[in-house]
Amino acid sequence: MTRASDTQDGPVALSKSGLPGWLDPVVHAVETVEPLQLSRFLPPENGAGRQSAVLILFGDGERGPELLLMERSSSLRSHAGQPSFPGGALDPEDGDPKADGPLRAALREAEEETGLDPGGVQLFGVLPKLYIPVSGFVVTPVLGWWREPSPVGVVDPNETARVFTVPVADLTDPGNRATTVHPSGHRGPAFLVESALVWGFTAGVIDRLLHYAGWERPWDREKTVPLDWRS
Repeated sequence: MTRASDTQDGPVALSKSGLPGWLDPVVHAVETVEPLQLSRFLPPENGAGRQSAVLILFGDGERGPELLLMERSSSLRSHAGQPSFPGGALDPEDGDPKADGPLRAALREAEEETGLDPGGVQLFGVLPKLYIPVSGFVVTPVLGWWREPSPVGVVDPNETARVFTVPVADLTDPGNRATTVHPSGHRGPAFLVESALVWGFTAGVIDRLLHYAGWERPWDREKTVPLDWRS
């Protein structure tokens, strides 16, 4: 297994070796899900869009499985103030976008944004590339297991307002789920957790992962949360 800490010089590998058993449904979902099962927004066929990656990092917390999230600074030009996965655009040094470039980018951005030690992360899967029309990003979701947890927190307040973990039990709690309604009319899943409203791309990916991993519990899809027009 290639360690994430080797990313600067050598290739980055995916490995399912030694993962905790509770991640088995997630591994199965990653291996079987089709792009259109995740989102109706898929990368443009002409290759347009800026290549980027996010790290979907599962850890074992005090209340069981949890996910690492961050809240973007309110001063950013795009997706300001939104909770999100760590991630960002690929840099040239990340390498080939069609090979291990997204893996490197996901780890690099997570380290830059949260202070995460990539050496404690075992990458085990990649979801199909998705598209965020409002920002033009083509996003590769990279999944990891936080094998050796390290301290995390805000590295640059200009980019990140908060770094936090969310228990999967809270994400699957029907009382924490809702449907957001954007002024444009677009509706999408949302989670009210850790004093945050998780919506948009991040909530959409979490929603589909919970569904295809078999962790989803019935929830009231008629419970709505309006979004500000500036969102």
